[in-house]
Amino acid sequence: MYAIVEYKGNQYKAEKDAVLTVSRIDDVKEAKKGDTITIDTVLLVSDGDKVSVGTPYVKGAKVTVEVGETFKDDKVLVLKYKSKKDYHRLHGHREQYTKVTVKDIAF
Repeated sequence: MYAIVEYKGNQYKAEKDAVLTVSRIDDVKEAKKGDTITIDTVLLVSDGDKVSVGTPYVKGAKVTVEVGETFKDDKVLVLKYKSKKDYHRLHGHREQYTKVTVKDIAF
């Protein structure tokens, strides 16, 4: 059984006990490590034989996840350069993510 969920503008394939990497979940505003979150924006649910597709969401379907650790991804370097103009700019960025574990899929 799996579900396609929309969370923070991105779509994820959620299976029971799967670990998903989502955009950072703020400890103060949204949830702390160890808390559970219910996601009700489920786009598709499949249990092997039957597939339920929402328009846009499946009614009554919910995915429960447990919040895990927050971490930073590898650094991405962006280099701007213009030839013959002595222009060089190097900018680095590390995106923050949170690991969540899918506990239950209900529909």
